[in-house]
Amino acid sequence: MEKELAGKKLSVMDSSTPALKDHHCIQIPKDSTIKNNSISNSSTDGGGRDVALKPPRLVSLDVFRGLTVALMVLVDQAGGILPSINHSPWNGVTLADFVMPFFLFIVGVALALAYKKLPCRVDATKKAVLRALKLFVIGILLQGGYLHGVNSLTFGVDILQIRLMGTLQRIAIAYLLTAVCEIWLKREGVVKSGRTMLKKYKFQWIFFLVLTVTYSALLYGLHVADWEYQIPSENSSFSSIITLVNCGVRGDTGPGCNAVGMIDRKLLGVQHLYKRPTYARTKECSMNSPDNGPLPPNAPSWCQAPFDPEGILSSVMAVVTCMIGLHSGHIIIHFKDHKDRIISWTNPSAGLIVVGFTLDFCGMHINKALYSLSYTCVTVGAAGLLFAAIYVMADVFSFRKPTLVFEWMGKHALVIYIFAACNVFPILLQGFYWKEPGNNFLRLIGIGRS
Repeated sequence: MEKELAGKKLSVMDSSTPALKDHHCIQIPKDSTIKNNSISNSSTDGGGRDVALKPPRLVSLDVFRGLTVALMVLVDQAGGILPSINHSPWNGVTLADFVMPFFLFIVGVALALAYKKLPCRVDATKKAVLRALKLFVIGILLQGGYLHGVNSLTFGVDILQIRLMGTLQRIAIAYLLTAVCEIWLKREGVVKSGRTMLKKYKFQWIFFLVLTVTYSALLYGLHVADWEYQIPSENSSFSSIITLVNCGVRGDTGPGCNAVGMIDRKLLGVQHLYKRPTYARTKECSMNSPDNGPLPPNAPSWCQAPFDPEGILSSVMAVVTCMIGLHSGHIIIHFKDHKDRIISWTNPSAGLIVVGFTLDFCGMHINKALYSLSYTCVTVGAAGLLFAAIYVMADVFSFRKPTLVFEWMGKHALVIYIFAACNVFPILLQGFYWKEPGNNFLRLIGIGRS
């Protein structure tokens, strides 16, 4: 009788074994989850009952994100007044040029923490795709052209001219590819040292190298032919001037004949690119450089051409930035000692900065619009050092009073971005009026037009 019962138990276990062998989607019973939590992360109250404790939140994550949002608002509002902190017209790096890499870096750190445990890889992938699509659509709505007429209160989108790429779109692409890597390209095993961590995430580093080599090969290997674009005529809204840009070069990294712009023109269409590129403020294109100004005599033909700083090829290196942030998140997961974490962040970050400036000295210029390899190294290295400094202050020494504002901004980063950087707040101030557009809230508080 006992043998029969044992045989029945074995057969039941065998029938359920295939479901447990599915590494992509393992369903964990609720009871076992509660039990495991009470063992690994529990305490007792006064009555002797187990009380589940939540792991402490990493304060530096929110502070870093909030500081990045504050930096973005600063350069957006003061960049026109202080060109020195505005985006670099072409080669070089300014304060504004650190905003995008900082965002991407912290997205990668957050993804490592979010996907630390994966009960179901398929479900996690579906959620990542859905979140990326939502972010991409929001980006098109905010930066595609709908909010272009703030001063005249004329809103609307010309589908033939809508901008397809942008800040949130780039973050969505980097988020999706990095999330998929974290979900599918990590091996099993316990991390005890830097070598074992490298082994665990070997396939992610291979993908990292593939992206970097692919970007470099396309940037310096593609032949850029002559191309043309249309400039609307000042005399008539129905006519335009066709301008030819002479290229016929390979490996050029100037504003007019680089492979980054060529790929965007071929795949997206020149009419869907950003209409006010930063190179319009270069000395070749502006008499008031580094600020905007009238065209100088004999200005190059590309000065008024569209160019998207968040284009397709340049977004490849944006993914690389996000993956380096992902690795920084892995350090949080696998190293619990503060000293180990800080050393693991600061040493590689300092090395990346040195490599970036060395590449710039050798001719691979630091360039935000192209998202060059040297730019990637310098900005992500700076992000790693800043994150380590914030971690020491906020999480090691718990010195949080000076960072409370940044911590709050970090928890509401997307909302602040939409209101501050996408003209939503000005529209709310000007978009509701009494009888005529001039009678709006700004007039009521005394700063509107008289």
